[in-house]
Order: sequence, then C-alpha cells, then structure tokens
Amino acid sequence: MNKEDALQYFQQCMEENADISSAVAAIHTLIEHLKLSPAGTLAGLRESLKDCIGWLMETDNSVTSISSGCELFLRFITLTALDQTNFQESKNILVERGKMYLQKVAGSRDKIAGLGEPFIRDGCSILTHSHSRVVFKTLMEAAENKKRFNVFITESCPDRSGELMARKLREAGIPVVVILDAAAGYIMEKVDLVMVGAEGVVESGGIINKIGTYQLATCAKIANKPFYVVVESFKFVRFIYPLNQQDVPNEYKYHASTLKSTSDLSHAHPLIDYTPPAYITLLFTDLGVLTPSAISDELIKLYC
Repeated sequence: MNKEDALQYFQQCMEENADISSAVAAIHTLIEHLKLSPAGTLAGLRESLKDCIGWLMETDNSVTSISSGCELFLRFITLTALDQTNFQESKNILVERGKMYLQKVAGSRDKIAGLGEPFIRDGCSILTHSHSRVVFKTLMEAAENKKRFNVFITESCPDRSGELMARKLREAGIPVVVILDAAAGYIMEKVDLVMVGAEGVVESGGIINKIGTYQLATCAKIANKPFYVVVESFKFVRFIYPLNQQDVPNEYKYHASTLKSTSDLSHAHPLIDYTPPAYITLLFTDLGVLTPSAISDELIKLYC
C-alpha cells in the first residue's frame, strides 16, 4: 500500500462511517497497510507502519488524535514478544492484535457514557462545544434513562460544527439552543455544568480541543461551574507538556495544507487550543473517572 492508496483508504473509512473518529479510521488504515506491506522483516514492517502514520498526519484531520491513537496501536500490537519462526505467521498475529485493539477501542464510548451519565442530573442545563461523538453518546445515555435536561451549544466557528451537533440532538428529541461563541460567558450563569470532548489529553492532565474550549473553561472556573471532559484513552498524548498556547506544536494547531502553503501563520486561524488542568474538574474515560493529576500515571500504564 503506497501513500496514495493509504490516504484513499483512510478517506473511504471516514466517508463510509461518519460515526468513527479520525484516529479510529487511521487505525483501520494501519491494519490494512499491515496486511499489504511487502516488508520481509518485523523491523521493516514497523518502519513501514511509521511511514504510513506520517502520511496520515499530513491530512487535514485531527493530528492530535491520529498521532496518539496510532502510537498506542503500535505499542499494543508489539507488546508481546513473537516466538514464531515464520514471518507470515508473525505478521498474521500482528494483524489479529490490531483487530483486538480496534474491538477494545470500539467499546470506549459506551464505557465513558456509563460513567458520565450519573453526573447529568434531572432538570439540569448543560453547555457543550463543537461536535463531539462522546459527548453525544453521554447525553443520549442520560436521555434514554428518562432524564430531562436541556443543552446549550456554541456554534463553534469557523466550521460551525456546533450546528451539526445541535441537529443530531434535535433529531434525538433533546432540547438544544445554539449560541454564539462569544456568548459563552453570558450563558454560563444559566447552566449547571460544562461537558466537552477532547482531541487529545496531555501528560499534565490538560486537554487539546477545538478552538474556544479554553474560553469555556475559563468562564466555568470563574462562575464556579464544573467542567467535565469525556474522552477515550487512545487520545492520551505522550511527551507534550504545554504551559501556554504557544507551547502546543503547530502541526496540532493548523491544517497540514496550511503549514505547507505558508510560513507566516500570523493570519491563520488556529484549529485548537490548550486548556490547563487547573480548569478541569474531572475526565471521564474508558479507564475510569480521573482527576487531571491522575493522567500521567495512566499514561505510564498505557505505555509500559
């Protein structure tokens, strides 16, 4: 599988199933690449997979989640030493491990929704941001348990992804109001909690998410409202310790096409921002309900 084939397969995965994240589509692509790789050794196979990850990170998708998801995928499929003398048998084992990892990832949202739903009280008002599949799953879980609540959602410019989320909530029968991004502070006094997803969780316990998340977290902190994050563990990112927005790598903040087309980013809109751990109340993950300070310990467990 060459670069063109890999990117085409990745795009096909995204188009065929709108419910999967870019990280999961990337993992599907890596498994297919693993099957078709002409490499004749395990070392060559690993290098081939790393090349494929590099191609996927050049797409205009969430580089943060693709990077962390693919790194954990590599870690997972090679955790156990291979004692097969036949290379093809070893390759088949790696493919099976990849499928196991996908199954593990597939159940993440259900676990997270089960943990987050009890924190949504009957009659409460929730503020959320952008379009998050995990937030949607958690809200659906609460609705299915007959809880009555209403949702405020930012329109989330520049791509207005909040309107997509609002449409899905309305179709599910959940009351929702779309607000201006700039109205987050104004509406905060009317809500009981803020719940957002994340594109990545860094080692400090802070999160990388759609631009505007930091603004919501700041307003929630000042208004003394809980700020909850629902996120899959495959989005935990190693070796990033941002202290401010400038510390986040540019490849996370801008589309790959933007970085290729210009070296002057002063007029480019960043796609994400960094929310420090001090602004986060709890993180609901498939590993459990975590405080921001517990993230580094969980990362050590994931990569050991």
